[in-house]
Amino acid sequence: MLVAAAVCPCPPLLVPAVAAGAASELADARTACSDALAVLAASRPDRLVVIGPAEEGARGVHPAGAAGSFAGFGVDLTVRLGSGPGGERALPASLAVGAWLLDHTDWADAPIEGLGVGTELQPARCAEAGREIGASAERVALLVMGDGSACRTVKAPGYLDERAEGFDAAVGHALGTADPAALLALDPELAQALQAAGRAPWQVLAGAAEGTGLEGRLLYEDAPYGVGYFVAAWS
Repeated sequence: MLVAAAVCPCPPLLVPAVAAGAASELADARTACSDALAVLAASRPDRLVVIGPAEEGARGVHPAGAAGSFAGFGVDLTVRLGSGPGGERALPASLAVGAWLLDHTDWADAPIEGLGVGTELQPARCAEAGREIGASAERVALLVMGDGSACRTVKAPGYLDERAEGFDAAVGHALGTADPAALLALDPELAQALQAAGRAPWQVLAGAAEGTGLEGRLLYEDAPYGVGYFVAAWS
């Protein structure tokens, strides 16, 4: 059963070595992520699953010890999902950021796995995957990586879309109140149009959280670079 979850954004710029001189711009988000991960560690799970958006080829399960690199962002830095034999496939960027966050947290020795999710995965399938994960151990914790809309300003990656602010407001409220139904109600077509890569991972979380009665806290909400970033803790 799901006993705790942390929701974090997944831009590689969250890693100071990647952000370089701009590292201070996401300092508050980084601190909030640390606070959310502390909630996960305190829950003492039997199993931790890191979930994030993934491109074709990096989707599906990534075993403990799977490695990811930030070489594509100009930094000679490799991270791993806990300890284990790993696998042949590299972690997608979202899970690599999650692995970096876990490396900088006083984390308990629970088995860690990753799940790369396609951004087009439909809500019903996301919820089904979440239910399967939630039922996989007595005490399950999730680290859910994902960004909101990328259309909050004219300088955003997706330019300005007047629907973006309302979409992100609904996401922030759902995450802050631990509302699975509200997350599952997010429109996948609208999310795709707004380049909100977190929609599918959040809906996997929603499936895992159904019937658990977890309470949520929104620890951070902002749109630096015109992209919606959220940090939340459910316990």
